[in-house]
Amino acid sequence: MTLPLSFGDSAWPPESGLTMDSTTNRAVVVRVVGPADTAESLGSGDVAVLATPRLIAWAEAATVLAAGPLLAPGQTSVGVAIDVKHLAASPVGAQVEVCAVVSASSGSRIDFDVTAHNCQPDGMNRQVLSGRVSRAVVDRGDFQTRFAKPL
Repeated sequence: MTLPLSFGDSAWPPESGLTMDSTTNRAVVVRVVGPADTAESLGSGDVAVLATPRLIAWAEAATVLAAGPLLAPGQTSVGVAIDVKHLAASPVGAQVEVCAVVSASSGSRIDFDVTAHNCQPDGMNRQVLSGRVSRAVVDRGDFQTRFAKPL
């Protein structure tokens, strides 16, 4: 599945890959941390490690993929709440696997459990993110029309 998303200088779809399991509503996005993904580059800090805003964007991208099978034609989902903890640093060159799993779906709201792991060269995976993301299901056309006008 290819989505029309962009993460600054990071390409989409991610070169490292993504997977979607529609039977479990689980999506995984795998990225390699590049210089454009760092706190220093994004202005969210002054160190060259994976920036929290970039990691959150990757988590949201995984929720977009996981929500897909639950949407009717003409629907999309928009982020409405994020509660995550960035647990550990990931240096440039690290491979990060971000997973989103649908934990609840009722009415126009879909909730996800999100996790991310830094895949270490020694085969050990260190958890770098844990939390929840919520998305609202909306009619894509109505939403775009409503917000197409400048404020």
